[in-house]
Amino acid sequence: MEKVIDTKQIKTISKTKQIAVDAMFVALTLVFTAVVNIQLGGDGTLIHLGNIPLFLAAMIYGKRTGTLAGAIGMGMFDLLSGYAVWAPCTIITCGLMGFVVGAICHNRKSFFLKFTAIFAALLIKIVGYYIYEAYVLGSGNIVALKSVPANITQVVVAGVVVLIIETPIERGLRFFEK
Repeated sequence: MEKVIDTKQIKTISKTKQIAVDAMFVALTLVFTAVVNIQLGGDGTLIHLGNIPLFLAAMIYGKRTGTLAGAIGMGMFDLLSGYAVWAPCTIITCGLMGFVVGAICHNRKSFFLKFTAIFAALLIKIVGYYIYEAYVLGSGNIVALKSVPANITQVVVAGVVVLIIETPIERGLRFFEK
């Protein structure tokens, strides 16, 4: 006799899959931030590749997964790596980056929209970290400008990589979901 799956079970399977995808992208963002990074001086400024899985999460799975990947993945990096003072900024700024990228281009094929989403994330990162450093940490306007080039480099490098690999990765994922 064949077992029948009711709608409640299907929703549970879907929620379980969503939780697994969210957790995977949080972990990937944490690992890409922690393992693939370059320190720029003793002030904590660094360039990392954590934005790659963040952008992929948002573009492929939407603003919820992008927000969680950015906020939790990068926030955990700050907490675990001795940058706890930056964690509030990272959680808000990177979570917002994931949300905006997902809101702009999730389930959309347009290269222009993907580019626009990455550019919006760049602006969010620059403004978020600048405001936090200059006004919340009290470093001053000039000192806060020092981190802008690293933030630009992070997002631009990740953006170029993501614009190249996102479509093939998404096609591969959709193929295996069938």
